[in-house]
Amino acid sequence: MDITGSVTLTIVICISCLLFYSALKTRGRRGNLPPGPTPLPFLGNLLQLRRGELVESLIELSKTYGNVFTVYLGMRRVVVLKGYQSVKEALVNQADDFSGRGEVPTFDTAYKNYGVIFTNNMERWRQLRRFSLVTLRDFGMGKRGLEDRIKEETQHLISELRKTKGTMFNPSVHLSLASCNIISSIMFGDRFEYDDKELLSMIHVIHESFELISSVWGQMYEILPGLMKHLPGKHHQIFRDLEILIAIIEKRVEMSRRTLDPSSPRHYIDTFLIKMDKEKQNPDTEFTMPNLLCTAAQIFFAASDAPSITLTYGFLLMLRYPEIQERVQEEIGRVVGQNRTPNIQDKSEMPYTDAVIHEIQRFTDLAPFGAPRAVTRDILFQGYTIPKGTNVFAMLGTVLKDPECFSDPDNFNPKNFLDESGGFKKSDAFMPFSAGKRNCLGEGLARMELFLIFTTILQSFNLKSALPPEEIDITPNVTGMGNFPRFYNMYIESR
Repeated sequence: MDITGSVTLTIVICISCLLFYSALKTRGRRGNLPPGPTPLPFLGNLLQLRRGELVESLIELSKTYGNVFTVYLGMRRVVVLKGYQSVKEALVNQADDFSGRGEVPTFDTAYKNYGVIFTNNMERWRQLRRFSLVTLRDFGMGKRGLEDRIKEETQHLISELRKTKGTMFNPSVHLSLASCNIISSIMFGDRFEYDDKELLSMIHVIHESFELISSVWGQMYEILPGLMKHLPGKHHQIFRDLEILIAIIEKRVEMSRRTLDPSSPRHYIDTFLIKMDKEKQNPDTEFTMPNLLCTAAQIFFAASDAPSITLTYGFLLMLRYPEIQERVQEEIGRVVGQNRTPNIQDKSEMPYTDAVIHEIQRFTDLAPFGAPRAVTRDILFQGYTIPKGTNVFAMLGTVLKDPECFSDPDNFNPKNFLDESGGFKKSDAFMPFSAGKRNCLGEGLARMELFLIFTTILQSFNLKSALPPEEIDITPNVTGMGNFPRFYNMYIESR
């Protein structure tokens, strides 16, 4: 046998041994885990997951293995929770046990475990979340000041929309500009003009990276990151985009540092810099520059993209169901009129509009399984043992479309949030912001933003499509970590 043959045989033997070892290790790990398909070494359950259809594949597996089951994404063990009862029991009833952050390989590669949202360092998460909640509240979140910021930015948005003068346009960019400026006013203390190159760059990289993470390329990276990082493909653009976003944040931090007055913080960045200075002698502090840059980038990412995508999807639904648009406009006219802009206090007198906005969030299912969780200790859950560190996919989309919780789960129907007398009906299964101790940091901001922008636009304009309503496609264009509406054009008529 020549040397080439010997080397080849050695490699084959080594690989076979590794596969055998991996199979034994995987089998030994199952123990009292929830049931699931038998994984292959290294690949896990890749063969049971349809290409680019991770969410649909997991739902399909639940039909065989139940509402709590185990899959392997490559070598990563994941317990999947389907439906309201399972998700509630985990995220609400056992909130501490399920408060860890699971792996998100794309974001983990980019942020390197820094920042408030994607860190699995529990002490880091506690300190940064507590600080962020207090600071965001101090700069307007949940107060009258935040409502004024949103209303002011909405008027800029209305002015931009009027410039379309009846021509066809895609509303996605306009809505992204507004959402980005609202969080910018909190994080940086000011807003951008709508033609500002830096603003447009941030919107582009945030939206592109989120859509790529949800695409086939992103899903493959989530399953096999060790392999995919060495292969060419669109997934590498995710990291370039996030590097651009962090660079822009870093530039803003430096601008704030040069003009900082410790006695008078102007925004989130100032407050974090002051905290950094106070704790510079603490070797265990989490208030460091990497955490500042990554926390700011993560908050900015979530607060700018999620509301704009939801509104973009929402206006597509108004085009598909013009009778619903008309009924919302009738309620706005009756409660608000045309002589003032809507206020957040109006919501209590607008049950139909409130139901429509909730139904938009429920139906669009922006984040089908939210951000992955991890269990913080060995736990017993529904008779199964889940080891510490196990990743958990709480499938929020299956909660939002649980037939035991909503009367018409598969269709867009505001009656899902209306009682028999036409009043607004709350639902504990309404979890677009997740639940428990790692629920969305900016839920209050998002709720206020959605109501004020949605109602102000429908107060000001009739939304029109060149297509007949029945020909408008409201199925997602991309489904993965996020659901994205199909590209569409519309035009507006002033009311």
